[in-house]
Amino acid sequence: MAKEWILNQANMRWGLTKKNKVGPVSELIRKCSPKSLRNWKKYYYKNVHSKQHLEELGRRLYIKITEVCQAEIESVTEEDCIDFIINLVIDRTYDGYQSEIQTIYG
Repeated sequence: MAKEWILNQANMRWGLTKKNKVGPVSELIRKCSPKSLRNWKKYYYKNVHSKQHLEELGRRLYIKITEVCQAEIESVTEEDCIDFIINLVIDRTYDGYQSEIQTIYG
């Protein structure tokens, strides 16, 4: 579960599976109407991107996680965590409350 979360967060951050990188997969699978996973793979690799292209995106994700994310995680201090929790619970809650009041009554 934790590994999936890390992979998903990093992937979203760097957009490695956005339409411009992997194609409009939702549209493509409907167009293909595959009867099996094998059919879908064959269609995708032949008509959209090669398996090597997806492997390269996976390698880029690995570099981002092992170099960028790891360095960022190592730079987090206990004080950063304390400040974050206080800011989230107190400051941002108050800001959201004020925004709600302005939207409803302003």
